[in-house]
Amino acid sequence: MSTTEAFVIDVRSLPRRAGSMTELHRTDVSDTRIGAEMVGIEAGTPVELDVRLESVSEGVLVTGTVRAETRGQCARCLDPITGEVNLFLTELFAYPDSETDQTTDDEDVERIVDEQIALEQTIIDAVATTLPLSPLCREDCPGLCPECGVKLADAGPDHGHDLIDPRWAGLAKFAGETPEADGQGKA
Repeated sequence: MSTTEAFVIDVRSLPRRAGSMTELHRTDVSDTRIGAEMVGIEAGTPVELDVRLESVSEGVLVTGTVRAETRGQCARCLDPITGEVNLFLTELFAYPDSETDQTTDDEDVERIVDEQIALEQTIIDAVATTLPLSPLCREDCPGLCPECGVKLADAGPDHGHDLIDPRWAGLAKFAGETPEADGQGKA
């Protein structure tokens, strides 16, 4: 990890002249988990940044890739799963007092604060739209048995439960009994 705060880039050395550019290759580590409930980048996982910082008239345009390993669990069988997220970023960070800064709502554009760009929220948003909400260990994962919780992939084809609808359960005591004829030949 770099000696700077995670996902924060100092842009003082980047000239404000439109067209000025620098590339940054570094690995940061997030202090918190990034991702959805079932899968994400765990806290402490290295996150590789490979980005280009380009001065434009209104700020700094950040483009590039972010790569990290993901961990989670299958939404059907709850087995642990691992993977990798590789996403592409494009984000404009507005200069203080630029036209973009003055005319755009706070939630609509990122800003440069104290000559620094904070990429963390941009990465969080990109990961959230990239990772599945219901990850699977494999596309045809059968999941868990809803009655006993056993993994259906391990249970075998003959796994099943004889379930009686609770509305009919009271009739189970009559199962196997034969109707007797009453005195008039009627059953």
